[in-house]
Amino acid sequence: MQAVKRRIKEPLGDRLFLLGIYVFLTLVTLAVLYPLLYIISSSFSSPRAVVTGQVWLYPVEFSLRAYKSIFQSSQLMAGYYNTVVYTVFGTLINLLFTVLLAYPLSVKRFYGRSAFMILLMITMFFSGGLIPTYLLVKDLDMLDTRWAMWLPGALSVFQVVIARTFFQTSIPQELYEAAQIDGCRDTRFLLSVALPLSKPILAVMTLMYAVGHWNAYFDALIYLRSENLFPLQYVLRNLLILNASDPEMLANTAGKMREQGFEQALKYALIVVASVPVLVMYPLVQRHFVKGVMIGSLKG
Repeated sequence: MQAVKRRIKEPLGDRLFLLGIYVFLTLVTLAVLYPLLYIISSSFSSPRAVVTGQVWLYPVEFSLRAYKSIFQSSQLMAGYYNTVVYTVFGTLINLLFTVLLAYPLSVKRFYGRSAFMILLMITMFFSGGLIPTYLLVKDLDMLDTRWAMWLPGALSVFQVVIARTFFQTSIPQELYEAAQIDGCRDTRFLLSVALPLSKPILAVMTLMYAVGHWNAYFDALIYLRSENLFPLQYVLRNLLILNASDPEMLANTAGKMREQGFEQALKYALIVVASVPVLVMYPLVQRHFVKGVMIGSLKG
């Protein structure tokens, strides 16, 4: 006779508590997703439907006119190209400097590493200030160049601390000793052993640095003057906040359509175009991201 499997009933209080958690998380999810869904729906709707408030959940009077106008704008496309360049090369520079600093600080036999860590930690609480930094960039002849977007923020002490902790807790000392017996030097050990084992933390740093570069506009506001160097976020700031509309995006639009809210539809489409790369990036590194954050959070 087969034994009847019975599920152990959870107490009523626990079930009510769990139900409350689900309800709360559902409300938070809706509060986060609805604005994004509204922006996407509005960007695919006709300007008249957006202005009259007909858009609520789904696109109304489906239209791609806003996106066509965006991709016809040389100003916006130049900003998009500049942001991609700043993000790719800036992230590579950040990773290079972070790894080259974090790995030596994780090696116990490195003399004076505690003093270096203290100096690094001081910079997390005290900075030189905006004006001294600007004067330094100016003296280095980096004003109005791409280097002004890369070098002043080439290193994040917070990321160095996380990477150093990861190296300390995830790379066994015995592995280094075995490699040293085989004649492996520090550089070869870093490139051939440490980095391949550090994919989670590299994914975390790549995501953090890349999102920072993608959303950066303040450095461009301070250091850049040439329009051909402006990143996407700086262009969006002018279009969305200062209402400095790009004539090329409105050139093929009738005045009547403009009065009906075409510029409003353009703003929603601009938000979508600027957010898609970041939204696509997160799922690709989510698995490594969670693992890297948890391991890097351990004290070392």
